[in-house]
Amino acid sequence: MEGVEVSELVERLGSDEDAVRKMAVFKLQSSIGDPSFADVFIAEGGLTKLRYLTLNATGNTLAYSLTSFSRLLEVDKGWEFVNQELVKRVVELVVTHPLVNILRGAMSILVAVVSHPHTSTTRTTQPHAFGFRALKPAIAEYPQFLEMLVSRLSSADHALCTNALQLINSLMRDAITNGAENEWPKFIKRLQDLGVIRAVYGLMQGTALQDLAHPLLEFQALTKVLLRKWRDVPVELDKPEHRRALKGIHLASNPEKVPEQAETEEDGGKRKHNPEKWRRLGFESESPAWEFEDAGFLGMMDLADFVRKHEDSFQKLLLEQSTQPVEQRCPIARASLAVTAILYEHFEIDKSDLEDSKGYLALDSRASIDRIFRPMILQWSKLHTAGLQAFLRLWKSTGAETADFSKVAELVRILLEAVVGGASRTKEIQDIEEELAGFEYQRLRELQMELLELTYEDTWGYHLRQVRDELNHEALQFIKEQRIRCLLQGAWFPNAAPYKPETGPVTKGVINRVAPPPSTYRFVRLSHNRRWLHYADFPTKASNEPSLDELPDKIDLTTVSSVVSNVSASSSSITSSTSTLTPSPLSTTRITIHGYFLAPSSPAHNPSSASAAYPSHSHSNSKSSAHSHAHRKETPLLTLNPPSHTLASEWLDGLLMLLNQQPITAETNKLLKIVAGYGLKIRLLNVRFEELGGVEEREVPGREGVDEEYYYDVFGG
Repeated sequence: MEGVEVSELVERLGSDEDAVRKMAVFKLQSSIGDPSFADVFIAEGGLTKLRYLTLNATGNTLAYSLTSFSRLLEVDKGWEFVNQELVKRVVELVVTHPLVNILRGAMSILVAVVSHPHTSTTRTTQPHAFGFRALKPAIAEYPQFLEMLVSRLSSADHALCTNALQLINSLMRDAITNGAENEWPKFIKRLQDLGVIRAVYGLMQGTALQDLAHPLLEFQALTKVLLRKWRDVPVELDKPEHRRALKGIHLASNPEKVPEQAETEEDGGKRKHNPEKWRRLGFESESPAWEFEDAGFLGMMDLADFVRKHEDSFQKLLLEQSTQPVEQRCPIARASLAVTAILYEHFEIDKSDLEDSKGYLALDSRASIDRIFRPMILQWSKLHTAGLQAFLRLWKSTGAETADFSKVAELVRILLEAVVGGASRTKEIQDIEEELAGFEYQRLRELQMELLELTYEDTWGYHLRQVRDELNHEALQFIKEQRIRCLLQGAWFPNAAPYKPETGPVTKGVINRVAPPPSTYRFVRLSHNRRWLHYADFPTKASNEPSLDELPDKIDLTTVSSVVSNVSASSSSITSSTSTLTPSPLSTTRITIHGYFLAPSSPAHNPSSASAAYPSHSHSNSKSSAHSHAHRKETPLLTLNPPSHTLASEWLDGLLMLLNQQPITAETNKLLKIVAGYGLKIRLLNVRFEELGGVEEREVPGREGVDEEYYYDVFGG
């Protein structure tokens, strides 16, 4: 205490001068949190004087006294001086006092009082002196206490806002844990009516999240506790509130009125209602109570809330469905229960508080905050309504029948996972509702197939990767042989006729000039031993392909150093493996073969530098290094002008693969994927159904009544 003795401090607390008391209690609040100091302070009789100041002081002296007393209670000391008089005084301050520094300390004391049964290390001998029940007499005298408490959540002072939320959390936890079965729902309903959900939802989406992290996480965990508690409450028609809720659902459906003269049943009784009273609403039987076994009272609350808020559309929907065959009607009640179960699983309601508390340790980064906080759980009712409407929309758009119920439910689960699970912390509930309502069915099916592929990958991933690697290698060898055979067959290439040199500035007319027709054609063919590339120029394109003997010029492929081209590796204009360019006298696609010049091939060959005129891809041949010398320079050996994308792909990738390099064009890579994909499908055809462990064997259909006109639908439609 920096030179101040405890006995002297206690003496100053009882001074007649307010300034002395203020300074003493100001120093006290910084040291009272030490348990050893607190023991000495209590032994010196300071607790009596501190309590007196808490009950009678004003201004800053009162604020320091409240803070000191709350810190003393936090170290689990001084509880013998907590009674109804003190609680009433603190509740009065919360309701009537405007100063923030006084409200902070007052709320901290109430948090300690309400939480004492849960946090104290010793058993209390006064069970009614702590917890929510300790505040009830004071709250009865100040009924606006809860309203004022909720209003403090919108305070600009973060510390006050934190204390208010901590007190609300303590009241909720004590009410849920120790409250009577018929009392805690009323208290929670009272808080909800006062706007606590709306206020906390705004705080979770706000910018001051770091300062309010712990109480907000606790409120989120308490929301899970509430949902779990409601789910665990079984629906029993003996309970008045359950019976009223079910009756409200029935009456909201606008049921047909029973005629005054009811028909007499065989056993002498009278039929008092429609024989399909509950099946008409979407239940499976006329005893709906058992259908809430999984969802509990939470499922009934969600269904009743939807019916109450959308009564007109509910009645209209039932009227529309009454005109449809029974198997095509969407069971609304079952759909509502299914959406409840989907939301329950999505938000991991069964996750324990201990696991939620681990999130406290991960609040160091903004990404962790956005991942841990889930404000959408506070919009449970709106999410249920939007999910149920999406269920009804998907049922109608897919033409589903009763047997397809589980399939539609799975689509809704994927939809909620994609939209709600993928939403950021600051995304508004209105935007999520609009996205759920406008999500396209085709896109949803694509998501479903992606998830299915991931499931298969998790189950058979290792084996599938091995098979794919093997098939990709086989496909590469197959396509390599195909491309090289294209070179063995040979092809015609037009020779580019160079423009006449012009002087002066470049104009639009020069750029858009029409290309002159080719003066000659070049035929190129690979030799049978795949070592030489033969070629020759001809004045016209002959109908018969020349033989190797008619091609006097040739290139030794061992001298080739690289293949340079302006063929794009993924051209957007290529839509299929058979797409071609419109034949033109001059093609802009060019392939240039570079190498180390050993002997002149042809005087007609005038290779222009394609790499200087066009964007190019250069592919080096490692074999040529053995033939390269310091005094020899790399030079173009041959230039080809393919008239189509297909020919360019065949020859560029054929030359590359002949030089043991990877193909680069989109057409060849597409062929590789197709061949490997078909190979995988053929491999999977060898998997027998009975070899799949854990799968129920199904009856294989026979061939009776089937002719031989059938085919494999490998393209899915």
